[in-house]
Amino acid sequence: MAQKKLIIEMRLNEYEMRDRNRNVPWTADELARDAAACREAGASIVHFHARTADGAPAFDYESYRDVIQAIRASSDVLIHPTLGGPAHNASASDRLAHVVRLAESNVRPDFVPMDMGTSNVDIFDEAAGRFVTQDQIYFNTTETLRYFAEQLRKLGVKPSLEIWSIPMMRLAKAFHRLGLFDEPLLLSLNLIEGGLITAHPGTAKGLRAHLDFLPENARHEWFVTFFGGNLLNLAGMVIVEGGHIATGIGDYPYPELGQPTNADIARRIAQIAADAGREVATPAEAREMLGLN
Repeated sequence: MAQKKLIIEMRLNEYEMRDRNRNVPWTADELARDAAACREAGASIVHFHARTADGAPAFDYESYRDVIQAIRASSDVLIHPTLGGPAHNASASDRLAHVVRLAESNVRPDFVPMDMGTSNVDIFDEAAGRFVTQDQIYFNTTETLRYFAEQLRKLGVKPSLEIWSIPMMRLAKAFHRLGLFDEPLLLSLNLIEGGLITAHPGTAKGLRAHLDFLPENARHEWFVTFFGGNLLNLAGMVIVEGGHIATGIGDYPYPELGQPTNADIARRIAQIAADAGREVATPAEAREMLGLN
């Protein structure tokens, strides 16, 4: 029997500046060109954060609308904008406001992320042996997450469940038991290095810990992201285990490859998959696999 196809999601920019990689896209036109190039290289989903022309974060509806419209004008790739806000402790309604307006104005994205728990997000400087900050918390109460789940279902937007640790996986399972998520679940297993210590480390053991707690009683598809590290080093394991890959120069600039574009990374992943006997999914195939039809 043929292996399940690999879905490649490219995480285009996050909040990266261009000091480490000049190819980080910011504007709607840059993001659209990057998305089209990634689609050509084998990706079927793109994730982005709206940015201003000078790279500053943008949280307004118009910025997200312009990016989504530009991407859809140039590619059939599936679209996954961030679910954000001007602060980690912004209200649930403020953080979802741009998604509500996008859906109401017929510029609905395919997914948005839900980080399934509250975390300390202070940076630890390994070299200096100290915390750079000591008071940063990313608030995602159970009440907030329930509001997101209920509203996203009404809007027809699928949540990408961001799993940083086993407790977050357990909360996602509890939400599924309550009937708040539709199958197949989209699980994003997060690995983190580079100063943040809020998720599993970017090692085979860190990934295996996630895999040991995947849902047994719910259809699901799982992706792996690696913020602050080279996911290509774990791509073979992800592919063999039947998962999908979400990476890009927004998560890590890949300096060991020079200054690659997101499309360069997508091509490398597609080649690793081909060598392992897995074809990459088209956007239409990814849509079906993830229950968007």
